[in-house]
Amino acid sequence: MPRPRRPRSAALAILIAAGLLLSGCSAAAAQPGASHSPSATEPVVIQNCDTRVTFAKAPQRVVSIKSTSTEILLALGLGDRIVGTAFQDGPVPAKWSAQAARLHSISNFMPSEEALLALEPDLVYSGWESAFSSDQAGTRAELAGLGVGSYVQPAACRTSGAPPKLSFRDIFDELDQVAAIFRVDDSKLIAQQKAELATVKKSTKGLTALWYSSGTDVPYVGAGTGAPELVMETVGLKNVAAGVKQTWSSLGWESIVADDPDVIILIDATWNTAASKIQSLETNPATANLSAVKNHRFITLPFPASEAGVRTVDAAVSVSKQLKALGLG
Repeated sequence: MPRPRRPRSAALAILIAAGLLLSGCSAAAAQPGASHSPSATEPVVIQNCDTRVTFAKAPQRVVSIKSTSTEILLALGLGDRIVGTAFQDGPVPAKWSAQAARLHSISNFMPSEEALLALEPDLVYSGWESAFSSDQAGTRAELAGLGVGSYVQPAACRTSGAPPKLSFRDIFDELDQVAAIFRVDDSKLIAQQKAELATVKKSTKGLTALWYSSGTDVPYVGAGTGAPELVMETVGLKNVAAGVKQTWSSLGWESIVADDPDVIILIDATWNTAASKIQSLETNPATANLSAVKNHRFITLPFPASEAGVRTVDAAVSVSKQLKALGLG
């Protein structure tokens, strides 16, 4: 549920007015699209969700909302540009710990517009389009009027622009866009991602799987269009919720019991651990006799790796290895 909107301060109102005045007096040159590695002086123009955004220069002060956006910046070596984070889903992998050590969290949940503006960012990079609302971080138009750019992870677009079904090409395209915005080279990162992806051994056993994220009475699962489906397809698992044309969805236990998945992928989060889900599955009479539960065929992934981002390849590699450890590779 969105937080109640806080009363705006007089200072914020002045900032908004000043920003709108400045935006009316200037216009940056624009190209028809973002190039892969534009020059430092070349504007980068991107159609992002339903908003056309122009980056006249590389952002220097960024607030990242959600782990996925933070981790993409860290993977690109841009941790020194992050002046604040919010709504992080868990710790970052050890390979980015040196950069992450200096990160400043402004909120465990969605930041207010006042808290965000206090950091004087020139870009807000969010893993949710819903972050940009008047009662959250501020609308994209309002932030633009203050000279603050915005960028939503394309897989998280809801108004328009999201891929109908996520692919690794979509993830690499986002890396290209972010690299172009910051005028950095992402070719090494993408090459590493592709090399890791090539190590995945696809199971040919025709196994079915449930991607169980959260919930007890009605589980919330990975459905047929997002990162969970992409990971399962990559490793050769058939998603029991593949027919639901959404990224995530509720799915009744009756349907799950009827499908009797061979494997259950459990998302481990501080607010709903994999261990607690296993206990619930084993003690609930409706699920205790599922094949995956009786044979303890569980695979676990950390929550930040469950959404589209730089860790999606890592998730596929991990699931593949865990399948092999279960004798199902």
